[in-house]
Amino acid sequence: MPANDASDDFTVTPYAVEGEIDYRELLDRFGADELTDDQIARFPDPHPMVRRKVFYAGRDVDRFLTATEEGQTVSLVTGVGPSGPMHIGHAMHFYHAKHLQERTGAHVYVPMSDDEKHFTKDLSLAEISEYARENLRDLLAVGFDPERTRVVVDTADADVIYPVAVQFAKHVTQSTMEATYGRPDNVGMSFYPAVQIAHLLLPQLVHGRHASVVPIAVDQDPHVRLARDVAAKETFDVDKPGALLSKFLPTLDGPGKMSSSDEAPAIYLTDDRETVEEKVQTHAYSGGESSLDAHREHGGDPEVDVAYQLLAFFFEDDDAVLERLADEYRAGDLLSGELKAYAAEKIADFLDAHQERREAIDDLEAEFQRYRLTDDERERALPEGVGLFD
Repeated sequence: MPANDASDDFTVTPYAVEGEIDYRELLDRFGADELTDDQIARFPDPHPMVRRKVFYAGRDVDRFLTATEEGQTVSLVTGVGPSGPMHIGHAMHFYHAKHLQERTGAHVYVPMSDDEKHFTKDLSLAEISEYARENLRDLLAVGFDPERTRVVVDTADADVIYPVAVQFAKHVTQSTMEATYGRPDNVGMSFYPAVQIAHLLLPQLVHGRHASVVPIAVDQDPHVRLARDVAAKETFDVDKPGALLSKFLPTLDGPGKMSSSDEAPAIYLTDDRETVEEKVQTHAYSGGESSLDAHREHGGDPEVDVAYQLLAFFFEDDDAVLERLADEYRAGDLLSGELKAYAAEKIADFLDAHQERREAIDDLEAEFQRYRLTDDERERALPEGVGLFD
């Protein structure tokens, strides 16, 4: 689907990310605000993705922060479209959400948009269902609090999602939808934005009006903008959802975002240690010089080195260690292969722990039930009067 949030230099839409992205220009296009140092300091125990400005922009962030400081109800919404195996680009968002949940007591809602992937990808419903099951196993391995976390699968929870989406769809014109996303390829894509609005406003329908924030990669911001437009209407007793917008985890071979469906290599959550090492050493774009002597003399550039960027985005918690690596790399004391080896080890350590929790889930269906909407929550979410046999 084409969209209007593009230029000759780069494209960023919910359905395509291409070129070398100017993140400041995106703020002008999308009308979001850059996170300030004061806002970052207000996050409880700021996650590395926040303090290093991987999450670099947002909407109504102050309202969310004030609510957390005052101990009010807050929620996060961050989802996944099951079109392939999950990779480390997915993982960093979910682990960040878990970090925020632990420090704020937030309700976390994770929509799985299996219907959207059928509309936008050349995948059968059966194929998507299989990906959804594997994605779900990875989601549950993150370790969210089951009392405060709900995983909502569009087709499995259609009894709630469809009537909620219907009430919002009436308030979105076709021209508004096309101005936001471009002309749809099919009627499913035309209706799906209403489903996305249902995802983003669902926590407030269940738990009452409160500060909600959507931590997502910046390409998904059009969904938030449309949901905010609908939430602003007096018809609904909800507030506009806020947003935390992140930069893209780079592909191993350079600019862009890591994707499970592109040809560029990705590091999957099921990759073993040897596979991670091979992918990073073979494919990770280097900021070093082409020869050992040149590197020793001129040093490398950590700002373009993918192994360093992987550490900076998520995989190195210690700011002092990260700064030392950058200094040694610029000075030529740390070689590209050594930096890659360190990054590969950190990523593999993370995946070992994730996979151990993943494999400990014996009965996926039974575990999933702990994270599904309860009957009472479903009733609260539905529009008033919906249901033939209440």
